[in-house]
Amino acid sequence: MIDDSPEVLEVCEKENLASINRGPLAMGLLAGKYDLASTIPGEDVRGKNSPDWMQYFKDGKPNAPWLNKLHSVREILTSGGRSLLQGALAWLWGRSERIIPIPGFRNEQQITGNADAMKFGALSQDQICEIDSILERS
Repeated sequence: MIDDSPEVLEVCEKENLASINRGPLAMGLLAGKYDLASTIPGEDVRGKNSPDWMQYFKDGKPNAPWLNKLHSVREILTSGGRSLLQGALAWLWGRSERIIPIPGFRNEQQITGNADAMKFGALSQDQICEIDSILERS
């Protein structure tokens, strides 16, 4: 499975399946390196002519509503010494042990940062509930 909606996770639990999350870092947005002034090169899929399905970036810029959401949950995600991207992975693990995130990477430092998320483990259920409340998720 590639979806991690509550309905899909329920099926995964019932049928003993996993949900593979191929975009756990929102195409880099959850790495914390973009702000409203950031510009993505045109040849990048997130760039000027980004496809309609692209929700995290629009017209070569980070999507402001998504940056605002990120800002509102940053403190929770970075709790306990986690980096922002480690917190994003921890959020997925905290939602369900059935979710298998597959984060992208471009260099050894990013590989290490992704792997080090395992040292921290999942966010607590209280933290998951707090994020859900802040983001008005059901």
